[in-house]
Amino acid sequence: MSHLMTSPKLQRFSLALLSAFGLLFLASCSQEYGKVSYSAAPKVINVSEYDPKERQRSGSSYTPLNQAALKKNGSLGLIARCGKGPHLDTKCADFLVGAERQGMLLGTYYYLLPDSNPTALAEKYIARLRHIKSSRGLQTKKVLLAADIHTDCKAWQIVAYLKRIKELTGVTPVVYLENSSSIRRTLNAASPQQKRFLRKHPYWLALYSNENPGLETPQRLANASGVWNDWVMWQYGGVWWKNGRSQPYNYRGGSWKSPKYFGDLSQPTERNGFNGSVSSFYSFWNRHSWAW
Repeated sequence: MSHLMTSPKLQRFSLALLSAFGLLFLASCSQEYGKVSYSAAPKVINVSEYDPKERQRSGSSYTPLNQAALKKNGSLGLIARCGKGPHLDTKCADFLVGAERQGMLLGTYYYLLPDSNPTALAEKYIARLRHIKSSRGLQTKKVLLAADIHTDCKAWQIVAYLKRIKELTGVTPVVYLENSSSIRRTLNAASPQQKRFLRKHPYWLALYSNENPGLETPQRLANASGVWNDWVMWQYGGVWWKNGRSQPYNYRGGSWKSPKYFGDLSQPTERNGFNGSVSSFYSFWNRHSWAW
């Protein structure tokens, strides 16, 4: 028995077996998250005028104009809210300036409401970005475009909104959708033509829990849309306002658990992971960014 255990041939076989099991384990973890593991996924923070949230523990902090703490903790990009319906976000310009100072990738989103004129709102979005670029002297050549869609919007509104953004910029924007049964019903009932059009736009999803049957993972949520069979970015960390305090809500399930806070930050943030490698992340960002 001892002779067999010390056999070089058996040792090589054992190492190969352990290596195979290790690769299978890593593959299962990766598939549960996406194309890469959670730890390897490039991280992005999204913000609005409600950020930064209140301090809740000791640690580093940030402001719109000083985002060194976000960069230090691993954020490669920042997506700032440009507006919501008729309201323009008061901190969008400062957040873009602050992200540029840290050498982070710049991104923006504008929230389409069901009572908005989608064409007019797209024009408002792009006009606002033009103004920010010229008035604040930003040097970054391109900015990511993302369309945030209210759960009660109709399919024709979403299509019209995305079409006008593309007409104005030449860029196919990213689509952000909340985890909502209402929006899934709308998407599943969309016409084949509308679905083909929407499928051209990368899907940025929100999923904070693995407790809904059939929607436990981002891949299952994408499949449930009836439109996308893949996803590009996952907002796994959200922040809700409850009992006079910002409440972090972040995905905790399966083979990994996202931490309550981002790195050593003292306040909660809305966090996202990209579905791919760092190199593919930069390529994706460039493809869906506008040379403003």
